[in-house]
Amino acid sequence: MARELHVVILPWSAFGHIIPLVELSKALAKANIHVSFISTPKNIQRLPKIPPELQSLITMVPFPLPALDADQLQGAEATVDIPFEKMDDLKVAFDLLKQPFKQFIADQVPDWIISDFAAHWAVEVSKEYGVPLAYFSPFSAANNVFCGSPEYLFNAPPSPEFFTSPPEWVPFPSLVALKGFEAVRWHAGVYTVNRSGICDAARLAKIVAGCQVLAVRSCNEIEREYLELHAKLTGKPVIPTGLLPPKKSKRESGNNDVTFDWLDKQKPRSVVFVGFGSECKLSKEQVYGIAHGLELSELPFLWALRKPSWASTDAEALPLVGGSLFHAGWGSVIETLQFGHCLVVLPFIIDQPLNARLLVEKGLAAEVERNEDGSFTGDDISKTLRLAMVEEEGEQLRINARKAAVFFGDEKLQHDHYLGAFVDYLKNNGRKRSYS
Repeated sequence: MARELHVVILPWSAFGHIIPLVELSKALAKANIHVSFISTPKNIQRLPKIPPELQSLITMVPFPLPALDADQLQGAEATVDIPFEKMDDLKVAFDLLKQPFKQFIADQVPDWIISDFAAHWAVEVSKEYGVPLAYFSPFSAANNVFCGSPEYLFNAPPSPEFFTSPPEWVPFPSLVALKGFEAVRWHAGVYTVNRSGICDAARLAKIVAGCQVLAVRSCNEIEREYLELHAKLTGKPVIPTGLLPPKKSKRESGNNDVTFDWLDKQKPRSVVFVGFGSECKLSKEQVYGIAHGLELSELPFLWALRKPSWASTDAEALPLVGGSLFHAGWGSVIETLQFGHCLVVLPFIIDQPLNARLLVEKGLAAEVERNEDGSFTGDDISKTLRLAMVEEEGEQLRINARKAAVFFGDEKLQHDHYLGAFVDYLKNNGRKRSYS
């Protein structure tokens, strides 16, 4: 009997990266692949429990996050724990994991390393020990295409204006581009060398250039043209892993009974779920603007200001919820569309604006209009909510969202078809071995 394939997974210390790779780990374990999942102790402690039937195939490997000289992180181990201005310090500490990671690979000599963008040094380690490297992107394929080829990523565009229209290498009509105020932040945040000594664009470029295969958290049903273009731009196999939706939980009684009692009294598909997650830190003015817009819309709503774990799995799943007002983070897009909600997007950071444009392009979302400086009013929120939820001109949007739920929520398609293809690639292209 052939021995189990062994895969080592190393995510960046952000839960938007960690959680999809936990879902990938569970899917690989179901295919009888042994996974060593590396993260920091506090991050591992905050993860959902691995199902008992998979625990023998998934090993959580805690790597203590090295302390910095001035203790800038004060015990924080993930992006959710720190203000944005300390993000560079987390990258500095994360890069110090290279040596224990290298020692782990030397001891284990696994069949594959799967990493996302942050651990650019995984390329060097994979080459030294002859272990093939797969790059896993928790972002949409459109986002990856927008970033371009590794050669392009190594050379920063001269100005933010470059990002305000679809890139020249996109041969089909596309809305995926940034607005002026977003482009300024993108140019500075992605292409500026930070305190870690390397910019994020170079991290991504090194991983993409040094990997054997690119795995993207997406599917052909929504991003076929972007997936195909991504493969053309990189010259490497691009395999959609499917959307890796988190398992739907069952509604439980407890502290949220009052909320559910209120929800149960609402009309079907009438409630707006509002959630901007824990990574998106809204200002007081933004919170007030959203609140004013919700009031003006006269629609019933449920707003999770600090989105608890039950919010996206229980409340969103109820048939009384018909739409979502959120930031367009890719993980939240996947969670929301599996329920067929119409989407109202108000993006703020990182990949969210690009996802918002993709959703509008696909007829799956309405985006809140904003001023040139990125500000918005309650009227902007109200107008977009009513368009998506109740007005006649938003009917096609609601129809499209219900259609999308068919494949976003299709576990057989997402797990068996897409994950099956990725598993086959891993088994047939591992460390110079053949597995059955």
